[in-house]
Amino acid sequence: MIEAERAYAAVLDADPNHIEALTFVAARALAAGRVSDALQLYECLATLRPDDASVLTGLGQARSESGQLDAARAVLGAILERAPDAFVARFHLAQTYERGGDTHAALVHYFRAINDAQTQGRWLNDATTHVSIRGPVRRAMAFVDKGRLTLYNRVLEPLRHRFGASELRRVEHCLRIYLHMEPPPYQDARQRPSFLYFPSLPATPYLPKSSMPWLQALESSVPTIIEEMLRVLDEQRGFEPFLRFHKLEEARNYLTGNDGKGGWNAYFFYRHGERYAANCEQCPRTAATLEQAPLLRIHDHAPEICFSLLTPGSHILPHRGVTNTRIVVHLPLLVPENAALNVGGEPHVWRVGEAVAFDDTYEHEAWNRSASNRVIVLMDAWNPHLSEAEREAVTDLVIAIGEFGKEAGQVLSLA
Repeated sequence: MIEAERAYAAVLDADPNHIEALTFVAARALAAGRVSDALQLYECLATLRPDDASVLTGLGQARSESGQLDAARAVLGAILERAPDAFVARFHLAQTYERGGDTHAALVHYFRAINDAQTQGRWLNDATTHVSIRGPVRRAMAFVDKGRLTLYNRVLEPLRHRFGASELRRVEHCLRIYLHMEPPPYQDARQRPSFLYFPSLPATPYLPKSSMPWLQALESSVPTIIEEMLRVLDEQRGFEPFLRFHKLEEARNYLTGNDGKGGWNAYFFYRHGERYAANCEQCPRTAATLEQAPLLRIHDHAPEICFSLLTPGSHILPHRGVTNTRIVVHLPLLVPENAALNVGGEPHVWRVGEAVAFDDTYEHEAWNRSASNRVIVLMDAWNPHLSEAEREAVTDLVIAIGEFGKEAGQVLSLA
């Protein structure tokens, strides 16, 4: 390597603008800690190759190492404007924030850089991480682990003062599981939340209605709800696809039917926590009844409530939900023959007016093999085995996780 550097240095003596030689010698100078030399070489390269992302990344790193943090952020930020998933540039941008004392910005950019790299098959282990950056990447991962734990513990601190530390022990365990600090102690191998596992909750595909007394009031309102549902169904007003896909292949992973696509439509009362005022006004008695339920309310995320319409021949394919802190309730309104639900390998046949509650972190599916529509009220609610303190803590944590995800370019969906 030393002889190669000497050879390239000789090339530069003859041709100071030789791109290959400049690139090699600049990288070697930076790796060896000769920051001043590296900065001079990268500045020269940048004038010759102003649109070369690798050159600009090297320039940004050299500026950062030399203490020119604002100048480093300018060049690295320009790279990311053109290519947001340029994880090496983002990694060095995170370093500038850490060096400047902005630990939150550093945390956000380190987190996204690592995620983007791993999405592209890099930084998964030593074999997928270049030797020159293994140490810094390991250190960044430790920085992210510590930083996120501190961030989310700060969110829980007011609740510890309000309810007492003992009331949040399961929440703290949940947080450590989410951060991969501890393995999830699943009680049932069939249960696999895709986002957040809360420990020590009873593990069962279907929950007994006795644990949710409020379902009785919901069931007693079925005639009124059916009346309003039939009216909007007849008018075909307010229904929209429950799921939206950019490509047909994506839809086929979730839904199929007689036409190869299937039909799953919804008349939303709430969607991602947003109240659909017009729909609620069209079905005022249904909306009023739903508001009496202990809805899972998390800003920008929940509740999710709708008339769920599954068209003839449609099959919602097996899938899993995001967290066992919520349960899903179905209140059947129109149930043809050959229509059913299957949760954790345990089938359930809907009966009009009889609510069923289940944990959707078990693999579940639903089908309508009849010639007419199936319609239910679909809604989510809190797992009844959570305490008030735990519900508030989960709410605050999910909001904090969602806000941090937005900063890091990720979207958290609890749908």
